[in-house]
Amino acid sequence: MKILVIGSGGREHAILRRLAADQPAPELHAAPGNPGIAQLATCHDAAVTDLDAQVRLAQELQPDLVVIGPEAPLVAGSADRLREAGFTVFGPSAAAAHLEGSKSWAKEIMAAAGVPTAASVTITAAEQLAAGLDRVNPLGDVPYVVKADGLAAGKGVVVTTDRDAAVTHAEAVLIAGGSVVLEEYLDGPEVSLFCVSDGTRVVPLAPAQDFKRALDDDEGPNTGGMGAYSPLPWAPEGLTEEVLEKVARPTIAELAGRDIPFVGILYCGLALTSRGLRVVEFNARFGDPETQVVLERLTSPFAPLLLSAARGELAEDTELSWSGDAAVTVVVASAGYPASARSGDPITGIDACEQQGAHVIHAGTGLADGALVSAGGRVLSVVATGTDLEQARARALAATEEIVLAGSHHRTDIARRAAAEARATARGAEESA
Repeated sequence: MKILVIGSGGREHAILRRLAADQPAPELHAAPGNPGIAQLATCHDAAVTDLDAQVRLAQELQPDLVVIGPEAPLVAGSADRLREAGFTVFGPSAAAAHLEGSKSWAKEIMAAAGVPTAASVTITAAEQLAAGLDRVNPLGDVPYVVKADGLAAGKGVVVTTDRDAAVTHAEAVLIAGGSVVLEEYLDGPEVSLFCVSDGTRVVPLAPAQDFKRALDDDEGPNTGGMGAYSPLPWAPEGLTEEVLEKVARPTIAELAGRDIPFVGILYCGLALTSRGLRVVEFNARFGDPETQVVLERLTSPFAPLLLSAARGELAEDTELSWSGDAAVTVVVASAGYPASARSGDPITGIDACEQQGAHVIHAGTGLADGALVSAGGRVLSVVATGTDLEQARARALAATEEIVLAGSHHRTDIARRAAAEARATARGAEESA
């Protein structure tokens, strides 16, 4: 099988790494790829934003499957263009990807489908802000949640107890010509669940949890994600089936009923609140960095799963198999991220990192005179596995320390709480036995 993956980030590197593990291994191509991806696939000079170049490349390669990784080309219509040219594509149409491209439209779909989510109001003018904030925060004593109503690479959300900060962020979005979604704050832990859909049927992957704040202990600004882990030993029994019944299947059915079949990954960002399951957001693609840990644990063949969904032939009773090991990933970010991202700094230590038993996913890297350098905000993702979360996170953190990138930073608390709780539970079970 010949597969073309569109994208150049950590998500695409993780996808290609897992595809390369299939037996027999498919012939892999990437556009445009990155230095890490180039070790697995033939990279081609077709930009993520250049839909014409993607079609021309597909016509040249004649792949059996095209997988579109990032949200921007999906929202711009890359999947539509490639399907119109006769190719089998894993990725939603522009109309279906609007589920991520517009948070207000996603709220409309959720309301029509009866999907539980946060109360919200969409604001298009500054004079509406005060009333909008009062409407979703009637008590005024809980965090304000302000979201840019569009693609923002994970950085368009502000969660704050400071009303002035909430207003400032909202006004900045409005001044830039966008609209704003104000939401009630959802308490409780968050969960990411990727669901593979062929437009009618849905197959879930394993749940994961990511860490959005830039600094340890959930301090600092929101980012695209600073780390993740899977499985979730604390998750309630039956969580995945509850998400399927209350969220994924109703959403896919609602879209199908509007003649907008969703083919690809429905990323369900969830909060397990004191009032029950709630959707925080939908994305129309694999999430980064959760993909790194979810696909690390997947032992079922990957390419046939994506191909069957792309062809509309997904079997809803598909039973995927998973490693019993835990996986943890730690993101190494460039100096200044997320406010700004310094590029061009040399990167060393990857070989030493991988000698620690981890592997390194390239997210924002490039080459300068043949040397590896930073080329984005989230530069690398260090992934390690272990028999439990404690071992996996210890390995990931030890390996991350081998990376040398001037001014870089990473979180040291990825999966720390979950590992400690799992250890305490296991100790209690041993003592009572």
